[in-house]
Amino acid sequence: MDTRGSFTKLARWLLAGLLAAALAGCGDKVPQLPRLAPADVIVAFGDSLTYGTGAKEEESYPAVLSQLVSRTVVRAGVPGEVTARGLARLPGVLDEHRPRLVIVCLGGNDMLRKVRDAEIASNLRRIVRIIKERGIAVVIVGVPRPALLSGAPEFYAEIAGEFGIPYEGSVMKSVLYAPDMKFDPIHPNAKGYRRMAEAIAELLRKAGAV
Repeated sequence: MDTRGSFTKLARWLLAGLLAAALAGCGDKVPQLPRLAPADVIVAFGDSLTYGTGAKEEESYPAVLSQLVSRTVVRAGVPGEVTARGLARLPGVLDEHRPRLVIVCLGGNDMLRKVRDAEIASNLRRIVRIIKERGIAVVIVGVPRPALLSGAPEFYAEIAGEFGIPYEGSVMKSVLYAPDMKFDPIHPNAKGYRRMAEAIAELLRKAGAV
């Protein structure tokens, strides 16, 4: 038995858990963001979870979040998008909307297509880096693996820790494991998207953005 390898895996798992606890908006150590002016734009960037598949447009999480934080929130979600395609699409979205804050929620479609964790994480790192290099604030939302009783992979918390950005790592699991908040096995319904928006709004408040 490779005890050294097992210990390394355990240490990484514990580190990810500590990072998630510190960064998921459930404590007082949330990385701080610049305060958003009333006219500042937020871009919600992602796939069908951002687009709002399973609910009406006005029930999507970006639409509800806009109401909760009294800011314009652009719904830049493309159903079925993987992180590689998101990476290619990102510069055009930033050029078009010139946001002060981007909320990144991607990775679920990669996992459904069995893309390697290392590739998903690499794409997400590049997405976060591009945003930050433009002087734009970033928040990342973790997506659970498509498996029973699974949470968000550890690389989400690791990326948040590396870049010092706020991380919401638990709301998607709580929504997708609540039958009354689901439209289908992988998408929330209106109630689920509202819960998602509420969690992100709370994280933005703790981070000082709103």
